[in-house]
Amino acid sequence: MTPATPGADDAAAADDAAAAQRSGTRTSDRRFPRWVYAVGAEPDARFSLANERTFLAWARTGLALLAGGVALEALDLPVEPHLRLAAAVVLIALGTLAPAVAWWGWSRTERAMRRGDPLPAPVGFGLLVAGVAVAGVLVLVGLLRA
Repeated sequence: MTPATPGADDAAAADDAAAAQRSGTRTSDRRFPRWVYAVGAEPDARFSLANERTFLAWARTGLALLAGGVALEALDLPVEPHLRLAAAVVLIALGTLAPAVAWWGWSRTERAMRRGDPLPAPVGFGLLVAGVAVAGVLVLVGLLRA
């Protein structure tokens, strides 16, 4: 009789769960959100991790937009005050929306991968580009008027 290795049962259970997921059978999956993870089969981990990195990049973009909006208003820049405030509000609004757009895009892509569907079109790019362009024009006009 061989002595039991500590944690061997846990490792075997994890291997069984991974095999069940690959074969399409369900184990008790407690990951959040269930409406994403409860469908389809487990995709290749590389694709899920790439999707997560995209989500995190959107979150970083949101933080940068928030910081830019706050800095624009907090620093004494030679920009007409009303236009500077308007540009700051646009940047802060975009920075506030970016995490929600990131979550939506992550969940849509993860569900598509789990189902084997084609990946959905990206969301939020148009809003981000238009908002940054508007903020840039406001700052430029404010600089020219000052």
